[in-house]
Amino acid sequence: MIVLVAPGQGSQTPGFLTPWISDAGSRALVEQLSDAAGVDLVAHGTTSDADTIRDTAIAQPLIVAAGLVTARALFDRVDRSLIAGVAGHSVGELTAAALAGVVTEADAVSLVTVRARGMAEAAAAEPTGMSAVLGGDEDELLAKLAEFGLEPANFNGGGQIVVAGSLDALARLAAEPPAKARVVPLQVAGAFHTRYMKPAVAALETAAAGVTAADPALSLWTNHDGSIVASGRQYLDLLVQQVASPVRWDKTMESFQAAGITGQIELAPAGALTGLAKRGLKGVPTVAIKTPDDLQAAVDLLQGAAA
Repeated sequence: MIVLVAPGQGSQTPGFLTPWISDAGSRALVEQLSDAAGVDLVAHGTTSDADTIRDTAIAQPLIVAAGLVTARALFDRVDRSLIAGVAGHSVGELTAAALAGVVTEADAVSLVTVRARGMAEAAAAEPTGMSAVLGGDEDELLAKLAEFGLEPANFNGGGQIVVAGSLDALARLAAEPPAKARVVPLQVAGAFHTRYMKPAVAALETAAAGVTAADPALSLWTNHDGSIVASGRQYLDLLVQQVASPVRWDKTMESFQAAGITGQIELAPAGALTGLAKRGLKGVPTVAIKTPDDLQAAVDLLQGAAA
């Protein structure tokens, strides 16, 4: 049983779409998704610099488009029925929604554009940030977060929790970390998946209400609590609220294990979720599809599992 996973914001790097759009079909898809997003994803995926694609309003539709392009290329080579299910990390949940048939590709990109703009505006309203906390005791960390006015944003599993809040509070945490923990500041625009993002929820909620949602055609895990969601509308509702609540990727990986997942394939811009799987899904084979050259390894994993 192989699961397909879609990464979240921060996984993009300058020029990462370049090898993908050398294929005419992939380029045409990116151009179509650019129209849906109102953003030139071809330019941002090939020539824009790191600062430009770090902008939330650009990064999120770019990442979703990349995942959809990767999946199309994969399913041109192997039957999609070999995939047992799909999940996305944070903004990757919209990629997952399209791959599971909950929404169309165009609707996924339209929704992510609303999400991205709302989160960018919320982040600009007040200086905030995020830091990764590696190691240490989770209960001790959560107590410190409550004391400092910070919030957990991503429970990534394998001893990694991303926290968020005011810059002063993050600096204090770095100066007074939990025992045996390391605090690493992240280059992000604001405190995503916390109360600071509540202004972004309303606009996305309105946009999602106007989209037709079908029930998933394959197993679809939610970041809310790691469970499999059978209702497309419920999945979208959870996805909307997730903007201002923590991502529980730790529970998602636990659910993968409980479901008997035997392999994981990560869509472009891949790497982050493959790294988390090495700690949270020890012994499970993984493939990170970073460029078209990695597609054959993914095909081999799927065909090997089917055999």
